[in-house]
Amino acid sequence: MAPQKSPTVRQRRFGTELRRMREAVGMSAPSAAGLLGTNRTVISNIEAGRFGISEQRLRRLASIYECTDSALVDALAEMTGGRKVHWWEEYRGKIPPDFLDVSEIEHYAVRLRTVQTTHLPGLFHTEEHARAIIDLFVPPLPRLEVELRVAHRLARQTVVTGDRAIPYTGVIHEAALRMQFGGRKVARAQLNRLLEDGERDNVTFLVIPFDAGGFTMAGDSVLYAEAPSSQLDTVHMDSHTGAVFIDSPTQLANFRKRLDMVEKTALDPETSRDFIKSITKDL
Repeated sequence: MAPQKSPTVRQRRFGTELRRMREAVGMSAPSAAGLLGTNRTVISNIEAGRFGISEQRLRRLASIYECTDSALVDALAEMTGGRKVHWWEEYRGKIPPDFLDVSEIEHYAVRLRTVQTTHLPGLFHTEEHARAIIDLFVPPLPRLEVELRVAHRLARQTVVTGDRAIPYTGVIHEAALRMQFGGRKVARAQLNRLLEDGERDNVTFLVIPFDAGGFTMAGDSVLYAEAPSSQLDTVHMDSHTGAVFIDSPTQLANFRKRLDMVEKTALDPETSRDFIKSITKDL
C-alpha cells in the first residue's frame, strides 16, 4: 500500500497506539516486523500513520504485542482500511488541515465535552457570528477562504444536530456570552441559537458566571472528544499559532479531572439556560 503523504491526526494516532502496544512489551520494530512477516520499514510507516492496514493485520499485531484490551483492539479495528472519504475532504487544500482533523475527530467521537471562556462553541455558531469572528483574522483572509471556513464550520454542526447526533456538554463562561461579535443584532441571534439548541436532548450547556471567581482551565478553549475506547480519546486546544492535539494517557486523565471540576463549578443546566436568557434580553 502506498504511504499517505500527509496522514491526518487520527491516522497518526492509530500508529501511535500500535507503537505504544509494541513498546509496552519491550519489542523492537525489527522483531515485530519479523513476526508479522514483513520488514522494519513497514512497521515504521504504520506507526507513523503513513500506511493504512487491514483489520486482519491489525488484530495480528495486537496478538503479537499480547494486547488483552479487547475494547481498544476493537476500536482500532474500526480505524483500519486507510483514509475514508468524508464531507470534509472537499475542503482539503483550501483551508488549514487542522480544521479537517477536528472534523474527523468529532465525526468519530461518541461524546464531546468543551470549555469556552471567550468564544462560544463553534458547533453552535450562526453563519453571521462565524463570519464576524473569521473576519477579525490578521492579516485579513481572502474573501473566498473566509466563506470556505464559514461553510466548513456550519457543516461540522451535524455531529450534534444531525440524525446521528452525539451527546455534547459545553461549559461557557459569562465573558463569552457577553462578547458582541458582529454587533448586538448578531449577538442576540447567536444567543437565541444557543437557547434553541440547548433544548436538544443530547445538548447540555453549563454557564460559569463572573461571580463564580477563578476556576481551573480559565482562559482555555478545549474540546475533549471521547472515543469508543478511552485510550483513544483526544483533546484539541486552540492557539494563535495553530491547533494542539493531546493524546498521552496521563494528560487525558488530567483533562478529564479538570473538566469534571469545571462542570461542578458551573451553574446547573436550567439555571444556565435562565442566565443565557437574561443576557439575551439585555441585547
